[in-house]
Amino acid sequence: MKGNVHSFESFGTVDGPGIRFVIFLKGCPLRCKFCHNPDTWTFANSKVYESDDIVKQALKYKGYFGDKGGITITGGEPLLQFDFALELFKKFHEKGIHTACDTSGFMFNPNDPESVKKHEELIKYVDLFLLDIKHIDRNGHKELTGVYNDNTLAFAKWLSDHGKKMWIRHVIVPGITLVEDELVKLKAFIDTLETVEKIEVLPYHTMGVVKYKELNIPYPLEGVKAPTKDEVIWAKKLLGVIKDEAK
Repeated sequence: MKGNVHSFESFGTVDGPGIRFVIFLKGCPLRCKFCHNPDTWTFANSKVYESDDIVKQALKYKGYFGDKGGITITGGEPLLQFDFALELFKKFHEKGIHTACDTSGFMFNPNDPESVKKHEELIKYVDLFLLDIKHIDRNGHKELTGVYNDNTLAFAKWLSDHGKKMWIRHVIVPGITLVEDELVKLKAFIDTLETVEKIEVLPYHTMGVVKYKELNIPYPLEGVKAPTKDEVIWAKKLLGVIKDEAK
């Protein structure tokens, strides 16, 4: 099977545990205002690869994975190319390699039996889900990403109900998600999940601005500054990532 690929990272250390071979697929149905990879949104300028060729390339680095590393498929939204991603996960699973899927969960529709069936097949071959919750508020999520968060939250609960390990990832943007009420609500939601191994607080940054200029796309968060070190610590305390000694 062939798929549209943006790029690869041979020694990734921020997309799951250990050292990982990271596969960035093209295409995304979301338009997150803080996105630093707008060049992954569409299939334009894709590099088309056979799944077997990707597996062969990744296996060259297997010796560096150790006990914790493996492969991560991300994007864009990797599950937009669901069948291609599934085939890759199957092949890596067969090789005994730890697999992680970095997803927004948007492609999961709990009200569509076919969608549920496809995801039931997917979780057989994915060891860890890196689930991006962009905004806990439904309307806030729509304003930030262009879509509602119904599928994302439903997917989180579904993964928990199916005993699948996940890391919750959350980008903190001053004035948007770096808000006490929203962080408290997010923590309350995460507390309802039973299989969350880790919460990753990702500070908003502007390193992707140059890509918007190259693509002639207006940058939607013009003027928004990255959170300070103290603000990041504050957010981590509210989400329970680090202990608030004052309490």
